Amino acid sequence: MAVATEEVKSPPREPLFGKKERKAVFDPLWENNPITLQILGICSALAVTSSLQPTLVMAGAVTAVTALSNLIVSLMRTLIPPRIRIIVMLAVIASLVIIADQILKAYLWEASKQLSVFVGLIITNCILLGRAEGFALQNKPWPSFLDGIGNGLGYSVVLITIATGRELLGNGTLLGYQMVPPFLYEMGYKNIGLMLLPPGAFILLGLLIWVQRSLSHKYEEN
Repeated sequence: MAVATEEVKSPPREPLFGKKERKAVFDPLWENNPITLQILGICSALAVTSSLQPTLVMAGAVTAVTALSNLIVSLMRTLIPPRIRIIVMLAVIASLVIIADQILKAYLWEASKQLSVFVGLIITNCILLGRAEGFALQNKPWPSFLDGIGNGLGYSVVLITIATGRELLGNGTLLGYQMVPPFLYEMGYKNIGLMLLPPGAFILLGLLIWVQRSLSHKYEEN
């Protein structure tokens, strides 16, 4: 007599790019941008955006470090004692920043010289520690990696927008190429030198925050 056996069903597999993963990547681009809404990473947004080329390098470096630090912290999350978690996260971030700095010096020397100490100062960027503490310590590696990419891209979008405006208005160029037609200069057009100075970055960043919050209807409540 045959004995009926119950078929053991394996638990459903989580989608590789489900709703949670999409939110981790796309929310920081607009709905929860780390600069315009969380007001993080402001210093580098003002310091390295006088021209577009070093800004692109900085944006790529921050995105890579944020994604990899989130991934490593998430992999180690069950092994990190709560009392020393900040020290461990800082050690992970600092190690990745050193690696990024050495790679830039080896392959992008001119950009590395332009960025000067600001590559090393990535470790002080609040976005990295904030995402490691606020997301990677509570989530699995894959969502944490995507969260790092999303926040890095959200940071990059703001930096690139500010750098484009500053270089175009201040020098009339983009990536070293002349963008303002010569006939405009002949008609009396002049570059806005203020855009190449720190106040120019403050002005553009303030306008960007105002536009973003106005369109998304997110305001500070007194």
